[in-house]
Amino acid sequence: MTTDGWPLWEVFVRSRRGLSHTHAGSLHAPDAEMALRNARDLYTRRMEGVSIWVVPSAAVTASSPDEKDPFFEPAADKPYRHPTFYEIPDGVKHL
Repeated sequence: MTTDGWPLWEVFVRSRRGLSHTHAGSLHAPDAEMALRNARDLYTRRMEGVSIWVVPSAAVTASSPDEKDPFFEPAADKPYRHPTFYEIPDGVKHL
């Protein structure tokens, strides 16, 4: 919270050309409705957005950059998640 008592909100916008929401920035607002309206005015001025999410910053949990190696290491022993050893037939497109 800031000195005026308004919590910080994280803003995610889905663009007209995109399929997923991306983090656009942060803003302070007294409630979710005002955060949504302010996010619209601030981050979609040029009509580039089709959807906006606002999330209280306090609700976001993130991994620590200092612990990235041990945190992501379990994924390294699952080669089936990365199909780099498959041969793709010539006639198959968009795989």
